[in-house]
Formats: sequence, structure tokens, C-alpha cells
Amino acid sequence: MLHGGKSYVSSPPAVSNDSKCLLVCTGNTVSVFSVSTGLLINELEGHQALVTSVVVVLNTAKLFNYCWTSSLDGTIRYWDFGAPELLKTIDIKLPIFSMVIPGLLSNQDDKDSKQHDLFAYVSIEDISDPGNKPKHMRGQIRKCNLTASKLVRGLILKENEQPEFLTGSPSGEFLGVQNKRTLHIWKVPAVDSKLPLAKKMKLHHTKNFTTFAFHPNKSIVAAGDISGRILVWRGFGHRTLSEVDGKTPAKRKHEDDRPGVRGDDDAESCSTWHWHSSEVKFLSFSIDGAYLYSGGNEGVLVLWQLDTGKRKFLPQIGSPLLYFVHSPDPTLSVLPCSLPDMWSGVAGGFNFDRSAGLVALPTENYRIQFYNLLHDREVSEVQICERNHQPSDDITVVVNLVSLSVDGSLMSTVETRLPEDGVGGLICLKFWASEAQKKDFKLSTIVYEPHRDAGISAIAFRPGRQMVVSSSYGGDFKMWVHNSTPKSRDNVREYSGWVCHSVGSYKGQPMTAAAFSGDGSVLAVAAESVITLWDPDMNSLVGVIGETPTPILSLSFAGMSEYVVSTSHGSRPQLSLWCLSKLTRSWSYNMSIEAVACMENDTSFAVLALLSAPNDSNESDKNLTVTEDGVILLFDISSPVPRATWLVRKAKGGGLSFVQASQESHLKPKNSDAVVPSALLAYINSDHEYLIFDSLSKEQPDFYLSKTKEGMALEESGRSGYASIFGELPQFELKTTSHAPIIPSERPWETIFSGPSHALPPLTKLCSDFLESLLEKRTSAT
Repeated sequence: MLHGGKSYVSSPPAVSNDSKCLLVCTGNTVSVFSVSTGLLINELEGHQALVTSVVVVLNTAKLFNYCWTSSLDGTIRYWDFGAPELLKTIDIKLPIFSMVIPGLLSNQDDKDSKQHDLFAYVSIEDISDPGNKPKHMRGQIRKCNLTASKLVRGLILKENEQPEFLTGSPSGEFLGVQNKRTLHIWKVPAVDSKLPLAKKMKLHHTKNFTTFAFHPNKSIVAAGDISGRILVWRGFGHRTLSEVDGKTPAKRKHEDDRPGVRGDDDAESCSTWHWHSSEVKFLSFSIDGAYLYSGGNEGVLVLWQLDTGKRKFLPQIGSPLLYFVHSPDPTLSVLPCSLPDMWSGVAGGFNFDRSAGLVALPTENYRIQFYNLLHDREVSEVQICERNHQPSDDITVVVNLVSLSVDGSLMSTVETRLPEDGVGGLICLKFWASEAQKKDFKLSTIVYEPHRDAGISAIAFRPGRQMVVSSSYGGDFKMWVHNSTPKSRDNVREYSGWVCHSVGSYKGQPMTAAAFSGDGSVLAVAAESVITLWDPDMNSLVGVIGETPTPILSLSFAGMSEYVVSTSHGSRPQLSLWCLSKLTRSWSYNMSIEAVACMENDTSFAVLALLSAPNDSNESDKNLTVTEDGVILLFDISSPVPRATWLVRKAKGGGLSFVQASQESHLKPKNSDAVVPSALLAYINSDHEYLIFDSLSKEQPDFYLSKTKEGMALEESGRSGYASIFGELPQFELKTTSHAPIIPSERPWETIFSGPSHALPPLTKLCSDFLESLLEKRTSAT
């Protein structure tokens, strides 16, 4: 069983004291990577929910590797990440969204000094029942005594509508949080101070803040807003924060002596810089405080000189920048970038290369990312179309579809350029080629408007042949073949590319899905609610299978068999299994299907179905709403009863595929003579987390199913089988009525032909009944 696909940028990472290790929050764990090799060294496992903060304990000796972590499971944990070993757990029973520990920045190596309690400041969510409060403030900033393992009773620094991200100064002197157009800043009391916390001060702006940072050794704070501006306040808190320490408050300067400062804000001056064209993602001062780093959606690291405001740029990094983390080694910094978002500007979802264990993910920067599921790492990226590096709120290009050939050497993509003001829309069909393992695809052919102005609903490669089918909502499908002219005298091909081989249609109906059989001899194309069967070589219609309540959205052949699986969405979603030899439906279920995966050389297939729950307004089974969680069902074509079921979370928008593992795979059993499982099933949820497991094994994989209301109801009622998926059947009162005696007909052959032709009794049964009806019956004489 393999887990992978966790996000590395959900929270800021941390660097060890010797700058040799990088600690990254990855889901419910903290992964420790080697800075020099990039390989995974250790994992800190124990949290039961998303890890939100990791703070390394600083020490000058650089001999110890300790850190604190916080999580949405409501616990703070103390680790020795070099071992790795869990040393302490503090349960505050409230989800922690952010944590800052200013005391770690003071001198921890002075053994002669008096030991004081260590405090952390946490941003938590109040999950208590709000009762009749008209406006419940769920976000709170609290103080936690790490030494005593408890929250400081009765001390709430601030309440917000939602939990906010905490920011601490490098010196450990200040603590702050941003809330819309206001910065709230506190002065952290000294270690030996009896005061719980100093008064807070505020700095205001006309735009909403997105990030801010403190200077390492001066009273300077910089903040970025949603418009791309950067504001730098100098000398903040000299009047407000000094009152707490018993010092004489500084006299307030005249308005003309405080340039750029708004209203009654406590600062000596405020400067405004502007380069970013959209929101500022992060700000960070250099270790010596001479420079300010900033980054955003442009993928450019901007270096500002603090005294003059002059700037320098790091070349295009290619992805939006999220954080900037310093390390004890001044030559090393960490710059996390955002993961490609596969939902923004993407309609094609997942596509798998089963033979290599890869998944192809369309990303928001108009690329296809190839990710190795067996080794949990990226293999390559392919730029589908040109990208404007300047950020924009409007999506101009949508990657609709991606399809790979069986051997993974060919790829076809469909992209749509959205019209601007109703002008300029364009649909492109592209063909790519590469070596099967490298996945360095090169563009081979571009076809503009392949189906006139109609959208493309599906593309599929024919097994064993360089042939592709594309179906369109305009009412036709086209067969594309690779045409390569012979070489000329100069040993150069005059033309090599993909051309249209044939066109087909059925009664002008929109073609909504297409798929080839396992051996490539049959092409199935869905004409809305019916399935048409074609000979791909002759482009001739050979059969039609009817019909589903709503349009069919996907077709998949079950291995090398004559059975095809169809799914349809809408008001009456349906999963159906069709037999091509009988031209009839074998069985069907009314369920919403997200993905279908068929084994290549077997008759088994798996589906990812969304769970349904009754509406709160009406508890009847007729009014159901689809939830985010789902169930994986493993079927065989011989029976409508699932062979196995697994409940999963975040199934909406997920993917499913059978993959093949090599002999060097981590999934190979410890016994060297054992064979790698042949029925490995890969499930990817909407958060890009995936799990690979043996679908035929008796071992139950852990899908981290969240305990939703629906899940709790299933567990409490003890439902299983049909009832666990579709709910209990309604109860009917049985009415006793008198029935007339049934007398068998003496001529059954007159009605035996009234049924459908494919459901006739066997010939031996027909002949015996027919001949028996012609014989005159006599009673035997005694």
C-alpha cells in the first residue's frame, strides 16, 4: 500500500539549525528532507489532522534537532526529528490554525540562567455551540503555557470571525495578525515579566492586507495588500507600546512630521512601494535587515533596498510564490511555490498511463504535469500553450481534455481559447509524441476548429494503431490517423503529421463520449442517450444499443471482453453495463459516478461513486443530495453484486485507475519470490492525495474517511451492502387478497414467443412444448 500526493506548501516550512534538513508540513505528518540531496530522511507521524505549523528550536550548538508542531487535531507536539521521536503532547482540544513561539528566539544555551516557562501564541477556532448569539466570533488568539501543558485561563488576545494567520518578529519581541484593512500588533513581554501581554496597537490602510513582516532588529513593519502595494512603517509603537513597560510615553509628533501615516497610527513615517500587479503573497526581511523580499502571482522574487526603495529581480520562477524562509546558513533560503491547481482553467481531470504508473494532470499554467504514483515525484511537464506570466483574474485558455495512448508514447490534448467580448474564441486539437518513458512530448500537429465551432466531448486512442477518435457536441465524430510520407532523395520527409481519415454521425445527435474496445476492433460512440457501434477501419455502423434516461458522459470497455460500461449524470444519473453480442443492457444502478477504471486483461472494473444523503427538509429517499465523500465499488461483468467496497473521503472530483507495478516497486511483498500484485488500484481525491492498494487483497486500506454526518449514521445503524450505498428500502404493508387458481395453458407455445427475441427459451424447450401440445392426451386404461 502506498500513500502520496500530499501538498508541500499548505504551511511555511522550517530549516534545521545546521541547515542540513528541511521540515515540511505534508498533510497529517511532517516530512524531513535532506537539503543536499532532496531525499526524504524521516517522517513525524502522530497528528490526526492537517499539520499547520512547524517551529524549530534554535540553539547555537547545532547538536540538537528539536521542533514543535501544531495541528487541526487540537494538539501541540514536541519532537526530536533527528531520531525521530515524539517527546511531548499537549492537547488543547481546539483546532490550531497557526502557532508562534517567541521564547525560542531567546538564548536557550545559558545553563546558569533561571529557567522560565515557555509560552506559545496560537490562533484557534472556537468549536463550541454559539447558542443564540447573533454574531459568533469563531477565531481566537490564545496564549498557551508549553511548560505546564495548558492554555492560559481567561486570556483571549483577540476574537475574529475566522481564525487568522499569526506572524512573529525574528527577535521574538513582537506578534501580529492582519484583519482586512488593519494590522494588530502586540509587544511580547519579557521572559521574566509578570505581565501577560502588552497592549496592542493598530496600523490602518485603505486596502485589505494580504501579508506582513517584522524587521529583525528595528521597529519597522512592512505589509502588502491586494492591489500589489507594499507599505513600510518606521518607528511604530514608540508611543503606544512603551506605556506598558512603565516608560514615559513619547510625545506625539505633528501630522506634518509623520509622512504617509494615517490618522492616529503610532508610527514615525510610512512609505509606499508598488511593482506587483496583483496581491502580494509574502514579505520577508533579510537577516541583516538591509533588504526586503517580496513575491506574488508573477513568479518573480523582488529584492527591495530598504533605505532607497530601489529594486532588483530574480528571473521568472514560473509559479506563484507563497513563502520565503531563511536558514542559519546565509547562502541558503527556501522559496516555496504554489502547486499547479488542476481545477482552475481545467475541465479534463485525470488521465493515467497505467503501464508506467503515471498520472497526467492539467494545471492552471497551461501545462500537463506527469507524476509518478509509485515513486511520489514529478517526472516532467509539458507546456500545452503559451502562458502570459502576468497574473490575471480572467482565465483565457481552458485545457479541456487529455488522452494518452496505451504505451504512453502519444498524447492528444484539446484546449479552448475563451472569446473576449464575444470575439476570438478558438478550439484546438493537438497531437504530441515522445519516447514512452521520458515523457518529453514534442508537438506534432495542430488542428484548429476540428469540428467547426462545436466543442469536443471526448478523445481516445485506438490500441495497437496510430489512430485517434474525437467526438463533438456538434453531432459528428472524426477518425484521425498519422500520415507519414516517404523520404525524399535528401532523406528528409516532406510531411509527417495527423490527418482526418473519416467522419461519422448518427441522426444528427450530439456525440458525448467515445471509446475503443480492448483489441481495437470496435469503436463505441455515445449519441446522447444511445450507444452506436462502429467498425473503425470501414467507418460503418454495425449496431445500436438503447437507451439511458440522461445523456451518456463516459464509455469504457471491460478489458478484452464484449462488455462496455457507461455513466450518465444529470437528474437521473446511471451506471450501466452493456453486452455487445446481445445488444442489451446486463444491469444498471442509479448512482452518480465520478470515475471508472477497467483492468486491461481481466473482466473486473471499479467505479468511484458519490454517496447520497437525504435532504434536511424531506427525509424521504426520493430527495437526496450528493455529498463530497464516496465509495469505490469493484465489479465483475458476471454479477451486479460488488466484489468489494471501500468508503473514501473527498471523492467529488477524484480519479481512479488500475496501474502496473514493476518488480522494483515498493508494493512488492517482502518475500523475494513473491509476485507484485496485478490488480493495483490507484485512487486520487480532490486534494491530490492518492493511495495505491491491491484491490483483490483482504487487507483493508486506510482512506482517512472523515466522520461526516452521513458516515456516522452508517456506522451507528450498522448498514451494509445495498443499504449502505442507497439507503433503506421503503416499508410497504402487505395486503392479503384472494387469488384465483392458476391453470396452465394447454397450448403454451402460442404465448411463449411473446417475449423479446434475445430472451427466448432454449430450442429443446421450445420443441418439446410445441410437440407435446399437438399430441392428443389419453388416460391410461387399467
